[in-house]
Amino acid sequence: QVQLVESGGGLVQPGGSLRLSCAASGFTFSTNAMGWFRQAPEKQRELVATITSGGSTNYADSVKGRFTISRDNAKNTVYLQMNSLKPEDTAVYYCNVGIYYVIMGRRNYWGQGTKVTVAS
Repeated sequence: QVQLVESGGGLVQPGGSLRLSCAASGFTFSTNAMGWFRQAPEKQRELVATITSGGSTNYADSVKGRFTISRDNAKNTVYLQMNSLKPEDTAVYYCNVGIYYVIMGRRNYWGQGTKVTVAS
């Protein structure tokens, strides 16, 4: 079974940085695209960044130039390096696999997420 364990969140001041990690198991990690989502208070969950099995990345416009998604296939882990954080980045962050199926509403499996709070 798929297991996704997010970590690395916390409280950070605007302009600061955090690195989120997602440890994955229960599927062949190296052949699957991975993504990070976030859900801000009173907002819908949104796709933040994706990375393919080959390492190609895409980002939401709101985080381009500030966030970097990466993966370590040897560790079955995907990362989200978040720099120049803004208060509007405050959200619970989730990783997932099967991104196409998630965004099409055909997959609804989520881990616990990790909370990021950006505030003075």
